Amino acid sequence: MTEASEARQADRALKAKHRAMWALGDYPSVASHVIPELGPLLVQECGVRTGDRVLDIAAGSGNAAIPAALAGADVVASDLTPDLLEVGRHLASVRGARLEWREADAEDLPFADGEFDVVMSVVGIMFAPHHRTAAAEMLRVCRAGGTVGLVNWTPEGFVGRLFATMKPFAPPPPPGAQPPPLWGDEEHVHELLGDAVTDVVTSRRTVRVDRFVNPPDFREFFKACYGPTIAVYRAVGDDPQRVAELDDALDALAAEHTADGVMEWEYLLLTAHRRG
Repeated sequence: MTEASEARQADRALKAKHRAMWALGDYPSVASHVIPELGPLLVQECGVRTGDRVLDIAAGSGNAAIPAALAGADVVASDLTPDLLEVGRHLASVRGARLEWREADAEDLPFADGEFDVVMSVVGIMFAPHHRTAAAEMLRVCRAGGTVGLVNWTPEGFVGRLFATMKPFAPPPPPGAQPPPLWGDEEHVHELLGDAVTDVVTSRRTVRVDRFVNPPDFREFFKACYGPTIAVYRAVGDDPQRVAELDDALDALAAEHTADGVMEWEYLLLTAHRRG
């Protein structure tokens, strides 16, 4: 087997693991009940209008894609995990939104150069393991003068801290894979986009989360619904002591970020235009 074929085989195996991880639990509940405002926010910030051709990368169950369709855009919601797309189809039907759902790898998008007026992602593209490849694909499919819009968790915010907390309990990442929260670091994203964009606007904001009465409520919800957390618990599931340590670590993290039953999760909002 050649080095190139070995790399392709390793990438297929990695993407299969990602696909399976996001099918665990109930991520649509996280998107719909914990952070529902992020999708509509990005649609607004991108200025999505009737007739725009819009691509939502790593769309999940359509947190941003469905609002974009309801705004009158011609939308494609793409995601690596078909289970999430199936939920999205149902949610779109309930809300009366018409859009296309496509299984697609953010690092190898099945779309033509410059096909879309708006390319966006809400805490989605950040989980593609090879950041430069995903960024290049996002830029490739956006037309000259088109809009790129991103919402990503910051390394310093609650979800970035969550991944740092889970890291000691998780298997080591494969060679070349980069941490998802780096997409929430301004310097890293500016470096990824480079001179391919202009009119870059970034701001750090927080989303208010008041669903969890206490830290164990948060922990149990994420253990049941959030694929990355479920996967980490499965990695230590044969060791009760490690499970208890992970429980304690997540409870401590949640307690640190909760005041009067309210959490504020920081994210980076970015909009830009594809340079002509």
